[in-house]
Amino acid sequence: MAWSWRYEGTDGQTVEGPAESFGSQADAESWIGQTWRELAASGVTSVALVEDDRVEYRMSLLPTAE
Repeated sequence: MAWSWRYEGTDGQTVEGPAESFGSQADAESWIGQTWRELAASGVTSVALVEDDRVEYRMSLLPTAE
């Protein structure tokens, strides 16, 4: 089972991003924790964690409103 991230822009459409593949969910989550700022700076507004073809969850990279 391979884990990867799908990158989405402001319109919800898929955008280009690093083609990384991980052996575990924990490895994928650790990687996104280290790189989310760079992704957000490049225009990625949300990501989806994907295991093979199944979406595990989605999360926003945008700051929360205070």
